Amino acid sequence: MQCLRDQDALIPQPRGDVPKVCAAALAAITIGGIMVLSPERLFGWVAMVTLILTLGPLMHGVCLMAEEILHHANTRYRGRALWSQVLTACGLGGKTPLVAGLAVLLLYLGGDPLPHKGQSWKLLFLASGLYALLKSLGVLGPSDVEVSDICEGRKMNVAHGLAWSFYLGYLRLVLPRLEDSITAFQATHQASCPYWGRGSRKLLILIPLNANISHKLEDEDDNIHFYDNLPNNEIDRAGVRGRVYKHSVYRVVDEHGKAHECVVEYATPLLTLYKMSQESSAGFGEAMRRQQVLLFYRTLQEILDHSLECRNRFKLILLNDEHVDDPHFLSKAILRHLEQQEKEEFCLTPPPHQETAHPCADTSFAQQNGLPINRDWRRPEPMSREPTLMFSLEQPLPLREPVENTDHYQGRT
Repeated sequence: MQCLRDQDALIPQPRGDVPKVCAAALAAITIGGIMVLSPERLFGWVAMVTLILTLGPLMHGVCLMAEEILHHANTRYRGRALWSQVLTACGLGGKTPLVAGLAVLLLYLGGDPLPHKGQSWKLLFLASGLYALLKSLGVLGPSDVEVSDICEGRKMNVAHGLAWSFYLGYLRLVLPRLEDSITAFQATHQASCPYWGRGSRKLLILIPLNANISHKLEDEDDNIHFYDNLPNNEIDRAGVRGRVYKHSVYRVVDEHGKAHECVVEYATPLLTLYKMSQESSAGFGEAMRRQQVLLFYRTLQEILDHSLECRNRFKLILLNDEHVDDPHFLSKAILRHLEQQEKEEFCLTPPPHQETAHPCADTSFAQQNGLPINRDWRRPEPMSREPTLMFSLEQPLPLREPVENTDHYQGRT
């Protein structure tokens, strides 16, 4: 029992309604004091103070709306009711305009609200009490845009946590081993899988905007076929000896019937986002889910781009969910990214006005990668021509794993 009590003492409890009760009591005291001292001016003063307190957030909402319309209308808001969504997100369609309108009505009915000489201190106390009350009731609370900005700036979104968990708990462990796994796979599948392009040697991570993931890619597109699994990676992890991590190899057939092998999988944290949107207690609707998927993609891309272990070993593929009329959308998206990577990596031949420096080296490189071979060789004198790309005959060596050498790790064996 003592252990349970100690544990309960450590776990923070949800915040209650004490601030609201205190704010209501403070507002009642100030309004009651004004009613006793100056009853004839009560409605006018309450209306004026309320209008002053609500006009500030309304003006700030207009500033927020300008930013949303100019830069985020297409990326953060969808549907026909664009203006309605923007107004609500900026705090211009909720409690604040309603309270401001009631304040104008009271101001009209209350007569002259300006205090006489020596009564300004009453207005000061009234403004303080009403501010606490309106703040506690959410009238002066931050708008959805401000909350989103705070969460993104402080990395407090669900997507931030899922992206970091996906990286630290999975990608950082498996991506450094991916090259060796593909090499071992090729050694045992030379007959059926003789050539893999450079783009195919990366892990393709699919991120659909609707977060609805199929557990079998062939169920999404019949041009995609499961081929085999890469050799398992066994890693001791969190008390589990030899925990198994694996990747699946798929064959993607293009429009000419040619098969392209690649290692592809969905980003599994999207299952969490999708399931959360199905649970009413999570408070996670479809619009919020889409925003979190986009934020997950952006955060994961930034994390992986700065990771020495994972750099150049992955490709994130963002899938738009508006493709109901195309049954082969998924295979086309994968092939498009494979083709793009092949062109980016292999378009290294010099321009026509340049000569090639080493015929044997260029011939070997072209034969290995299926590039056209230039038979017109000339050997200009050094420093008498434009510089060109030169390729070594030696096989490239893999990059070394990053080694920590900070003071934090000094002294360890």
